[in-house]
Amino acid sequence: MREVGVSKTTVWRWQDYFAEAGVDGLIKGRSKPPGRKPLSAAMKLKVVEKTVKERPANAAHWSVRSMAEEMGISHTSVQPIWAEHGLKPHLVRSFKISNDPDFVAKVEDIVGLNVDPPEKALVLSVDEKSQIQALDTQPGLPLKKGRAGTMTHDYKRNGTTTLFAALDVAAGTVIGECLARHRADEFLSFLKTIDRETPAHLDLHLILDNYATHKTPAVKRWLARHKRFTLHFTPTSCSWLNLVERLFAEITRQRIRRGTFNDVTELKTAIDEWIEHRNQNPKPFKWTAGAKSILAKHRRAKKALAIAKTGCK
Repeated sequence: MREVGVSKTTVWRWQDYFAEAGVDGLIKGRSKPPGRKPLSAAMKLKVVEKTVKERPANAAHWSVRSMAEEMGISHTSVQPIWAEHGLKPHLVRSFKISNDPDFVAKVEDIVGLNVDPPEKALVLSVDEKSQIQALDTQPGLPLKKGRAGTMTHDYKRNGTTTLFAALDVAAGTVIGECLARHRADEFLSFLKTIDRETPAHLDLHLILDNYATHKTPAVKRWLARHKRFTLHFTPTSCSWLNLVERLFAEITRQRIRRGTFNDVTELKTAIDEWIEHRNQNPKPFKWTAGAKSILAKHRRAKKALAIAKTGCK
């Protein structure tokens, strides 16, 4: 091995050739091709094209074994091809493109409020998180080294509540109120709460989604009498433009999802305490995306969808 500069396994292999058939075994072993013949570039290209352009006849997406069977190669050959080209047929991401005819104007309006709020005014991101369940679960096993904490699938429903929240975009503080339902009456009640808890000399700009309860005649009549309120609606299917959704994700992760509540009162108390604690040291969410970049992505997405539908570039 040291004399000829090869590995120990290579020496053993040639010894086996000689032990099996003498000099003939050495000759045969020498003429043996070294391992499996690598796939051609053309075959790799066929695998990639079939992966991105076609679907298997009896499944929603390709697996390494179904692709290997289709192409007449081994599944271990498919894996590095997919890895090289970043293909993951088993994964899918959902998306939604707004078809709002006023999409451009609404995006520019809301991004402008987030990035450059008007003077002598508060910009509030407002929405409701409905059907928050007060779930009572059995205690799980505690966290320890090498094992995550556990949580049982079993639970008991003890009622629901709806969190109405108004996030001050600039300061990061929250006005929150838990109500039994999320009808227009409850939304109007929350508007009155906002009116009481904000300085009377400031104008209020509310960013909202297009939920029907935000636009009822009763709400419009109340707004007509309270001129300092101005409502700005996000484009349809664009709840991500409303920063309060980020707040809802935070409270769900930190307090609701793994909480245990014997009744709705306990759930409301937990939510109120979380909001109170957050308001003691508020941290606003920083808006970084510009309106131009959002609109450019929207145009590219619509163009890509049009190409996918027609098959034409």
